[in-house]
Order: sequence, then C-alpha cells, then structure tokens
Amino acid sequence: MYGSMFSASVYGVEGRLITVEVDISNGLPQVNVVGLPDPAVRESIERVRAAVKNCGFKFPMERITVNLAPADLRKEGTAFDLAIAAGILSASGQLLPELYQGTLVLGELSLSGEIRPVNGVLAMVEQARTAGMGRVLLPEENAAEAACIDGLELFGIRHLRELGDSRQNGTKLGNWEALRYDHRAASRLRYPDGEAGKQLFEQGDYGDVLGQHHAKRAMLIAAVGQHNVLLSGPPGTGKTMLARRLPGIMPPLEEAEALQVTKVYSAAGKLGHGPALMRERPFRTPHHTISAAGLIGGGSVPRPGEVTLAHRGVLFLDELPEFSRTALEVLRQPLEDREVTIARSRAVFRFPAHFLLAASMNPCACGYYGHETDDHLCQCSPQQIARYRTKISGPLLDRIDMHIEVPRPPTTEGLKTGMNSSQMRGIVLEASARQQERMKGLRPIAELAGDSLRRAVDLTQEADRMLKLAFDSLGVSLRAHDRILKLARTISDIEQSDLVEAEHIAEAVGYRSLDRNLLTL
Repeated sequence: MYGSMFSASVYGVEGRLITVEVDISNGLPQVNVVGLPDPAVRESIERVRAAVKNCGFKFPMERITVNLAPADLRKEGTAFDLAIAAGILSASGQLLPELYQGTLVLGELSLSGEIRPVNGVLAMVEQARTAGMGRVLLPEENAAEAACIDGLELFGIRHLRELGDSRQNGTKLGNWEALRYDHRAASRLRYPDGEAGKQLFEQGDYGDVLGQHHAKRAMLIAAVGQHNVLLSGPPGTGKTMLARRLPGIMPPLEEAEALQVTKVYSAAGKLGHGPALMRERPFRTPHHTISAAGLIGGGSVPRPGEVTLAHRGVLFLDELPEFSRTALEVLRQPLEDREVTIARSRAVFRFPAHFLLAASMNPCACGYYGHETDDHLCQCSPQQIARYRTKISGPLLDRIDMHIEVPRPPTTEGLKTGMNSSQMRGIVLEASARQQERMKGLRPIAELAGDSLRRAVDLTQEADRMLKLAFDSLGVSLRAHDRILKLARTISDIEQSDLVEAEHIAEAVGYRSLDRNLLTL
C-alpha cells in the first residue's frame, strides 16, 4: 500500500516543497524514515504513532517506509508530522487519498493528536502557490499568517481526529468545510505579537532629543535615501537615542516589502502566531560580542542572521569598534550586494539583506578625545587613538555614507528640541515621493552605481567643480565619491530642487568627517 502527501520545509528564507511518500508492506513491524532527516524528523514517528492511536485510528503493525523527497536535501523541523500521519492513514485506507491531491499539509503533532503551530509558514505557503497548489491544511494558529498569501483555500486544523470521517464524506471536502479559514477574518494591518512586534513600543520621539539639530538633520537625510550613518561623540550625548528613533521617521513598508520582511521573521521563528503582516521597518541592535555567523547567518542548514532580520529596516551597531574585526568585515558584502550568500556542500543559500546601517562610536577608547572638560580629560596617547579608530577598516568606512559628530553641548539651558518625529516623517514622506517620481522606471538612487548613477544625477557646473575638488583634496575612493553623489541627490530632494547645487555637494562632503580626521592621524 502506497500513499503520498505534499509538505514543505524552509531553506534560508524560501520555502521548498517536500513529497512525503509512505509505503506499507508485509514484514516485521517497524518504521524507517529516509531522505536525510534530522533527529527532530526521526522522532516524529513516535509522536505520530501516539497521536494516531489516541485519536481512534489504527496504526499499522507492518513494515512502514517514509521517504522525504528530494532525498538529497537535509530535512529538519517538525512541520512534517501531520503529513506523515495523513500519509500513513491514507496508505492504510483510513483516509481518502484523493482528498489530499494538490494540498499542502503542515503541522506538528502532540501525543494527544493536537496540532501545534510551526515556523516558516509564510514561505512554505508562498511556494505552494507558486507550484500551482490550491489548498493548504495547516495548524489553526498559523492560518492568519498564511492568509497573507492570496489565491489559496486555507483549512485550519486543531486536532488530528478532525480528519476522521473523510471516508464517509467523499471528495467534496467533507468535514473539512468546518475547518475552512475565512480570509476576511485576518486583519492584514495588525502587527505581529512575537519579537517582531516588540520594537513598535520601544521607539521614542525625536522631540525627546535636546539640541543636536545637526545630527537630527543627518538622520532625516538617512531616512529619505537609505544612507548608512556613523555617529561619533563622547559618552552620553544622545547617539543611541538618535539611532533608536530612526525607524519611526522612515517610510512605511510597501506591500511587497512587508510580505518579504514578514517571511524573514516567519522563517526565523520570531513572528508570533497572530495576524502578522509587518508594516513598520525592523530595528535590530545586536550586542558587540556577536559572532560573524550571528550577524550574517549560519548553521548546517543556515538560518537568518541579524543583517537579514534587519532587511528593509535598520541594523544598529552600538560601540562599533568593540565588535570583533571578523564580525565587522563580513558586513562588506551585504552592504554592497544587498544580500548574503552562504555556501554549503549540498546547496547555496541566499538571504536578503537590504538594510540601513546605523552605528555609533566614541572618538577614542576613553571617549573624550577632542571633547575634554575639567572633569573628563582624555587619557589616550596618539597611538592608542589611532589603534582604536583603525579597528574600523577603510573598506567598511567607505560604505558608510555619513560620519556625524555628536558633541557634548556646553550647557543644557536654552536647548530646544526642534522637530519631533511626526514632523520629520512628513518631510521624509514628501522627499521620498519626489524621489520615487523622478526615478520612475529605474532602480532607487541608493542602488545605482557608475554610469547609471551619473546619468541619474543632474549636477550644475559649480556643483561638478566642487565635487572634483573634494575628491582630489580628501583623497577618497571612487566608492566614497559615488556615495557623496547619492547623498547630495537626496539632500536636493529634501530641498525640492531638480538639480544638485554646490551647497548640496558641500553639505554631503561635510558628512565625511572621518575621512578628513583619518588624514591627520
């Protein structure tokens, strides 16, 4: 007796369909699972055996072979439990096989037969739609997440015994009608209730920041053009406050971006199980002890790292020089290519990593070089200062568009808050709309390079002359030259100018302070 079901697994952040084949033949009672299963998949047989018996079905006392195809891909996780159970029951004649044709089956089983939610549902359901499937049978707690993908019938199941009378009800879905999930019941605008949703309540308002108008202007520019930014200054001047409020002024995610970000969090198991289409941009702030694999992802079957969890959002690295040199250098590829590529012996995994890098650092190890007061004098020698700053390599610094000084104000009296987040976001949305209108049919300005970038930026003669002068005098690389050009284009959009003027180039060059400082060390 033979039966087969369609299930799925997540590789990277993409779903991959897995065929669960079951063969029942004469022989000593035993169950073999083949097709490169990991321990969690091998153990599924014990969960399936107990669940089948406890739900009133009969577990075949014969030789059972379960094959997970394609056999050359490693399988992990618990999402195959329900498909294995349904495959065994259909092969033994207890369920109607025709009912499961063109149906993706997902879910983890408890010993009592309850169906538990699984991670990565969004990616797996999207793959099922791409493959032309019409139905998905999945845990009820995952149904709202799966409803983000249109064009599929969803059936949310709570218990294995709910499949029990499909023999009597024929091919018209029978008692499955009671399991049908109403897509209209899913609010696609609600936020996730897992880790992805916590950040929405942690963001503050730029109205809380006293002074630092120059730095707030820089954060406004970064939000419009997705420019990487490095904040430098002594302790306690508001660098972290400025960075944490950045997602609050960035444009909301578009529909396609929201689906992509939600899929990443679903694959990483950080989404929760409520209606879960993310609308706000992620904000990730890993500790400086994080490893290179923690940043870009890793594992035998690689999982998303922090750069992928920050996709379409902000990755904030506080105290940048305290991160290991190895961890920082792995950022160079994702900052340039907007994705991470991890190769394994059997497959190559690609993770999206289109993020805005925000970082902070002190001017030296003690934190007070160039900002001494009577109470705080710098204790670092020139060699120590140089060694501290050179922890950040030149190639990485090249990829950071803006280097912002955040000095300590001489006094708190008379300091004004300036614009709040709502006002800043209004400017960002207006400038972003202007940028999108001008770049219609082209890639965003932040993704252009070389000739395509130069054709997209209209410089006045004076601006062109100033850019060449800055390039010669600062000795910056061609990459930094292009980033100055992009930055000036963003500034001109904020100022509602069709042309990049000399003052826009001057302001963009002014944000490259570390290029100038490194020349004097």
